[in-house]
Amino acid sequence: MTSKVPFVKNNNGTQIQSIGLGTFKSLGGDCERATLHAIDAGYRHLDCAYFYGNEAEVGAAVNKKIAEGVIKREEIFITTKLWCHFHEPERVEHACRKSLENFGLDYIDLYLIHFPYSYVYRGDNETIPLNEKGEVELTEVDYLDTWREMEKLVELGLTKSIGVSNFNSEQLARLLANCKIKPIHNQIECHPALNQRKLIAFCRQNDIVVCAFCPLGRPDPSKKKPDFLFDDKVQAIGDKYGKTRAQIVLRYLVEIGTVPLPKSSTPQRIEENFNIFDFQLDDEDHKVLESFNSPDGRVVRALQAVNNINYPFNIEF
Repeated sequence: MTSKVPFVKNNNGTQIQSIGLGTFKSLGGDCERATLHAIDAGYRHLDCAYFYGNEAEVGAAVNKKIAEGVIKREEIFITTKLWCHFHEPERVEHACRKSLENFGLDYIDLYLIHFPYSYVYRGDNETIPLNEKGEVELTEVDYLDTWREMEKLVELGLTKSIGVSNFNSEQLARLLANCKIKPIHNQIECHPALNQRKLIAFCRQNDIVVCAFCPLGRPDPSKKKPDFLFDDKVQAIGDKYGKTRAQIVLRYLVEIGTVPLPKSSTPQRIEENFNIFDFQLDDEDHKVLESFNSPDGRVVRALQAVNNINYPFNIEF
């Protein structure tokens, strides 16, 4: 199965599968079982984060499959992320080593700055520090200072690659003008209701791969939301190719130049999400999917940081 999945080359010569397993809100035994099944199904690209609280479960699954001889460590690409309360330069290496300890691994394949803004540090486990009013306490650490420490992690061999998540074009341009090691990825929310065409084009011009989180827009079947995932026109496209609506959406995201990261704990859906490389959408299909793009399509707004100097969503892209 893995031979059918194309790989994307990163600007530092490493490569990743064109789809990855998302793990947000995948916890405990469900997370470990989902990761085990994904590896057996052929996934070799796993997306994690310290904030998700499941690095240990993902690591347990990976190490089990290594011990079984199903994979070698170098055959699987693991991404995790520096959370907002670790942005002070003196905390970056500690945070990376803590993630490595959670995974039970010697190195990470890709370490991302999760958001460009930062929180007050009150301890490793207090990921959402609140003040007496119940508001998130933010700081204004310059992400360039954080990035310099990220570069040191590569030099130390703790991670093979570094990148960012939720950075807009202006923040990326500033980073590119001041870095020694170029980010290989920008992980952003992307789906038909927020197709991110301009930011994808900017990243492509700068040889940065775009990974798409929330690729299915966090489905709510009870409300039949988001619209694009429950629309009759998308169903008709699926019928044409013998695919599910989710498979149509994921294929669209691949074709517009992203690496989607769908999350599922259901074995059948994990396999279906992976099975999107044996067909191609036509121009009319793309027009249907483009029609869902909206200025109000964003799911992850991070409103607690809206007044912070490094809030990324105040400009178009």
